[in-house]
Amino acid sequence: MAGIEGAFDQAVLAVAKQLEEQVDDEIHRLENLGEDEVETLRKKRVGELRRLSERKQEWLAAGHGEFREIDEKEFFADVKGVERAVCLFFRDSMPCKIMEGHLKKLSEQHIETKFLKVAAEKSPFLTDRLRVWMLPTVAIIKKGKVEDYVVGFDELGGTNDFKTEILEERLSRVGAVFADTHRKPPPNETAKNVRKGFVMQKTASDEDSDFD
Repeated sequence: MAGIEGAFDQAVLAVAKQLEEQVDDEIHRLENLGEDEVETLRKKRVGELRRLSERKQEWLAAGHGEFREIDEKEFFADVKGVERAVCLFFRDSMPCKIMEGHLKKLSEQHIETKFLKVAAEKSPFLTDRLRVWMLPTVAIIKKGKVEDYVVGFDELGGTNDFKTEILEERLSRVGAVFADTHRKPPPNETAKNVRKGFVMQKTASDEDSDFD
């Protein structure tokens, strides 16, 4: 628990610093600010930090800040009502282990998102319902609805040695994690049209991936 608390504190401090820098930048950009305007902006920052601290406790109680394996029976309860969740469907293979390593790192950096993983071959009902046909597949879930997938490594450069920042940028693009506006954007990498992963049997279902 101490390790998780430490990770939460570091992430909260990073976000708090970002908020503070944003407000300070706003102050510097505006000219002819009076004392009242400056005080208003300062109060705005304090309010944002207070709300962030409250959210930290909510995220911690909901199991954020770790990369946890669950089974298909636990899946629906774990994502119900969660604003942002990322779930890896995996098997015992090198591509899946690579993706696991990146997501574990991101789970510690992005406490605003719940990170989960499911052994696909032990979860036939869930993989069929969510139309998971290749491993690794990362399902991006927002408010109880699967909105997007990252399938294999094509979007991440098409190689095994892609950087965590490439995956982070892909997730932030759809709001699965908060964007780090102060981090240098990852370089564009051209996919080699080679899917790195294990192909499962495709399903014929074209229904939405939503669930109650």
